[in-house]
This record gives sequence, C-alpha cells and structure tokens, in this order.
Amino acid sequence: MTIRLYDTAAREKRVFEPQDPKRVTMYVCGPTVYNYAHIGNARPPITFDVLRRVLSHAYGKDAVVYARNITDIEDKIIKASQESGEPISAITKKFADIYNADVAALNVMPPSIEPWATGHVGEMIEIIGKLVRKGYAYVGKEGVWFAVKQMPDYGKLSGRKLEDNEAGARVAVDEDKRDPADFALWKFAKPGEPEDAIWDSPWGRGRPGWHIECSAMAAKHLGKTIDIHGGGIDLQFPHHENEIAQSECAHGQQMARYWMHNGFLDMGGEKMSKSLGNVVLVHELLEAWPGEVLRFAMLSGHYRAPLDWTEDLLKQAKTTLDRIYGALRRVWEAEGGKARDKGVLRALQDDLNTPVALAELSRLAGEANTAADQKDDAAMAEARADLLAAGELLGLLTLTPKAWEQGGDDDGNARIDALVQARIDARAAKNWAEADRIRDELAAEGIEIMDGAGRSTWRRM
Repeated sequence: MTIRLYDTAAREKRVFEPQDPKRVTMYVCGPTVYNYAHIGNARPPITFDVLRRVLSHAYGKDAVVYARNITDIEDKIIKASQESGEPISAITKKFADIYNADVAALNVMPPSIEPWATGHVGEMIEIIGKLVRKGYAYVGKEGVWFAVKQMPDYGKLSGRKLEDNEAGARVAVDEDKRDPADFALWKFAKPGEPEDAIWDSPWGRGRPGWHIECSAMAAKHLGKTIDIHGGGIDLQFPHHENEIAQSECAHGQQMARYWMHNGFLDMGGEKMSKSLGNVVLVHELLEAWPGEVLRFAMLSGHYRAPLDWTEDLLKQAKTTLDRIYGALRRVWEAEGGKARDKGVLRALQDDLNTPVALAELSRLAGEANTAADQKDDAAMAEARADLLAAGELLGLLTLTPKAWEQGGDDDGNARIDALVQARIDARAAKNWAEADRIRDELAAEGIEIMDGAGRSTWRRM
C-alpha cells in the first residue's frame, strides 16, 4: 500500500518510504507536565495515533516504534514547584499520570516508548560536548549556547532566514549570546533554584535547555536518523528547527526523513489563550462528553488545517456517533464476516484525510442499515466487519453498542483503568500522597477502588 504524507520540510506530499520496513520509527513531542492539558494539547496525540494505526496496518504493529516523550525539565515546572512547595518529581508524576489517563480516554494508544527528560541528562551532556568540540557551541557566563551562524542551512524546516529572526520575536534577548538567534543548550543554575532541578556538567552545575532534550531522547531510543518526527505547528519554530540544528551538527546526518505538524485549535474563532479566558481542559471536557466524541470532533477537520472547537462541533460529533453505533447495533449479532471495504483506509493513506475517512465511516453505517432492513445475514456480517475495521483505523467504535447507549459505562473505561494503574504504580513506589490523591479524584467521580493482594479493581458507587 502507498502512504502519502505532507512533509513540512519538503513543503509537499511525499510517498512514505521507511528506512527499514521492519522498524518504522516515529517521535512525537509530548507534554510538559506541570498542569492539566488543554484540548489543543490533545490534537497531536490523536493525530499521530491515527498515523500510527495506519503505519501498523501497512507494516505490522510490532514494526512501528513510537516514542512520545515527557518533558519534566522546564522553567514552568520549576516555577510551579517554587509556588506550591511540592517537589518537582511529585508535580511531574501527578500531571504525567493525568495526561496519560486523559489521552487514554480519547482512545490514544500508549506509546511504544515514553522517555522522560530527567532520565537522559547524560545523553544531553554528551551531545552538547560534541557541539562544543566541533565549534557549533560556546560557553558563556549564563550557560552553553548553540551558535546558529555556524550552521549554514539553519532555518531550513521553517523557511526562516537568520535576518528574519528579530530579537524578541520568539528569540530571547540576552547579552550573554553572541547572536540574538543563538539558543541555550545548558543553563547554569541560579541562586534559589531547587536542587532537584540541577545537574553537574563539564561546564558548570545547571540544567539542559528544552530543545536538547528531544534530540537526546530521539537519538537514544530511535536512532540518529528517524523516519517521522511530529508535533504541533507551534513547535516548528523554534523547537523543531533547533532540534535539527543540534542533532545534525552533532551527528553529521539527517535527523528526520519526514516532518509532520498539526494545525492550531481555535475556540469559537479565537485563539485559545489564558488572557482571553477560553482555555478548555481535556480533563473537564471528559466529565461532560465521552472520549470518543472528543476524538471524533478532533478528526472532523484535516490535521494540518485550523479547527474551530465549539459546542456545536461536539453536539454534531455525538449525534453522528449515535447514528453509527445505532447501525452497528443492528448488525452486532451477525458475526463471521470479513472486512472488504477500503474507503476509510484509502482516505487515511492520503495524508490522513480524516474528514473523508469519517464520511466513509458514515457510508458504511448506511450500508449496515440497508443490510439490516433487508435481513441479509451475509451482508450484515460483512457490514459489521467493515465498521469495526474502519473503527480500528480511526480509533473509534471501541465500545459495544449497548455500552455506548448506556453512556460508555463498561469494563473497558480506559481513563479509569489508567488512573487505577497510576495509583498502583504510586503505591509500589511508596508515594502514598499521590495514591491518595488519585483515590480521592476517582471517589469524587463516584468510583470506588478495591485493593487486593497485588492488584486493584474498581466499581461505581
């Protein structure tokens, strides 16, 4: 099968050809864990989960190695620790668990690898050392900086020229830098910063810059050249541009063969921002809507295009899913059919064209209703198989029709299961405060956890 993906670096759709069909590598920038994720943060995990499903269909599930990192070294995390008095590790563990539970409720599969930045500081120092030795980086009074003018093709991903990078326009002004566009590889510790945010290095005690984290984690787990690197369009510059600079100058080879970026999410025509007061959290939305509704709504727009997130969009998604699940219910008992329709797959092969794929899913629902009206057992079995195969590719139709009609309250509630597992992990680590916090959160939702020997179960009170 031929898969065509829009490569941001090439600025065109390209036929996807992995380096090794037996090991297809994809790295997607994950969350910075200091607070709850907003709905805009959910677009990358959903987008690249669909891509992972398509790649798994083409090359086999075991062939696709998908890494999504946890950023647990960052200035906002330090600030949150200083303001709350909580240890950094407690904050990052709490919000990483919440993030993973939230995206699980959106039917996002766990990544093959989930590297944490704090576990890779040694690899970061190694890359920085290479860059200093090669003349791509220099040591200042405040830290170690990457000298962008030393890389002739810096800006090739975003198309930005160095003269366009005016100081103050996403480029931090700092007298310690030789050029305003230079960026931090290592930041020296400042007085009053918490000890759990400081590491030793050949240049002085401090912490890595944000960009170097992903370069180190991608190379460590996937290789110096990976097949696909993805994330939100807001990361194209400077984050991904700087990842390319660090990785390619240090390793002397291409970092990623395909770059993919999803578009922004707007709130009723306005950009989501704290200043406008229109930030909507995934956690809150999941209290009002089934996860599949949020996922369906997200997939209703093409991943590269802006998507206007509104109440009407969610209502339409719920209505459509009700209709599709209703059709599936009518053919649910007709087992033994073989999936034959490829309409959804063809749409997804064309740069993840999810609007067309969802239209094809609706068409399959119509065919299921027709087969049920005609009481054609063979057609009903085929329609059931087609719907479930299409749902597998899109990450939809994961419940039984009965469970959907009952509001999704079945034993497969992914978000609750993920939170229960996070509590088990916390208890195993003797993090009793975190375990109690998760128990109280679930209790507030009417969920009772029952602890047994070596395992925990849950029930609705």
